[in-house]
Amino acid sequence: MDAITLKTFVDVARLGNFAHAARELELDPSSVSRTVAALEQELGVRLFQRTTRKLSLTEAGHAYLARISPLVDELEQAREEALALSKGVNNQAQGTLRMTSSVSFGIIQIAPLLPEFRRLHSQLKVELLLTDANMNLVNDRIDLAVRLGSQFEGDVVLTKLMRTRYRVCASPGYIAQHGPPKSPADLAKHRCLLLALPEFRHEWHFKDAKGKVQTVSVDGDIIISSPLALRRCAIDGMGPVLLTDWLANEAIADGTLVDLFPHLQATATSFDTGVWLLYPTRSYLPLKVRVMVDFLKSKWAGQGNG
Repeated sequence: MDAITLKTFVDVARLGNFAHAARELELDPSSVSRTVAALEQELGVRLFQRTTRKLSLTEAGHAYLARISPLVDELEQAREEALALSKGVNNQAQGTLRMTSSVSFGIIQIAPLLPEFRRLHSQLKVELLLTDANMNLVNDRIDLAVRLGSQFEGDVVLTKLMRTRYRVCASPGYIAQHGPPKSPADLAKHRCLLLALPEFRHEWHFKDAKGKVQTVSVDGDIIISSPLALRRCAIDGMGPVLLTDWLANEAIADGTLVDLFPHLQATATSFDTGVWLLYPTRSYLPLKVRVMVDFLKSKWAGQGNG
């Protein structure tokens, strides 16, 4: 068996579908099916259970995948390392970088940087998967993940990309109509715009310059899963909203939103919030990952740990 056969098996197992794997590998589905069948015949075991609606790994398939996945990664990394050495210090990153981010951060912060990144690394293909679900770095073959939460599981390397803070904002029109809240406690008199996460829907926390923390109860009729949609509703005058700074700053700067409590820190969770970069633990960090990590960190230099 060769490396292409092993990678084909891993991709079919990961995607659970011959057609999807064929599309990713740019092959004909029948060719992918024949490759897997030939592998099963060579091993003398059935790796997949096949039905008209479903393709699933057998027990032997699960065991084989667990052994083969790290090997396939190592083979790809060895190839990239060999290419780097053969091309010298001016080597250009090549291949496909699969990275993931939340929808809002990807749209607001990462997508605008891609034109510059492409100019710098024209031979590297970037596959940016925007989702608010935490993808599995190994099973989904993610090279680099951008995460907003601080809880991470699995064998990963993480580095803090930037610190963040939250702001409670409202539009000038809303303030003119309803009056500005003079203190966080006054938010009880307003119908707030709420993010559809349990910790964001009921209480917001505030901290003053002396470190004194105040917790206030909030309520509202508009609960949305997308921070981008919440910002839109706030700009349209529908109520106060709690937004992270990278989402609120531009609207505050152009006057479409007003920071209601600029002298206070605000949050729904922890006051120590940030954005992290994660990638699977490997003995060799692929060049394609390293150039993206370095590029992103350069954009937020001085806003990392601390």
